[in-house]
Amino acid sequence: MGRPATGRPSDMELAILKVLWDRGPSTVRQVLEVLQTRRPVGYTTVLKMLQIMRDKGLVRCDTRTEPHLYRHRHQPRTILRQLAGDLLERAFDGSTRGLLLHALEHKKASPEELDELRRLIDEMEGRSR
Repeated sequence: MGRPATGRPSDMELAILKVLWDRGPSTVRQVLEVLQTRRPVGYTTVLKMLQIMRDKGLVRCDTRTEPHLYRHRHQPRTILRQLAGDLLERAFDGSTRGLLLHALEHKKASPEELDELRRLIDEMEGRSR
């Protein structure tokens, strides 16, 4: 699906992307209905955000349908990798160790998550040998 747009999505843009990742192509009204279950937001706000996101290359708009359908342009993994990389550089000066230690201190990992982390570490150690 190509490279993500320049710059990271704002909190509202990320909330809209999550709706589109979960629901698939959606109208402004459908996105609005999901967002309103989490916080108050207006129709024109969601419409304006989707237009900005279209201009930034985060979503596509199918104007052949009425009402218009919006869909994400990038898979969640692409955007989340961009956000994690940005946080890693800005807040932790590129220190993976620092990022992981702070994340694990903030929220306890489940046994399954710890197993997955161990597996990833083992995988990475195997590649560097």
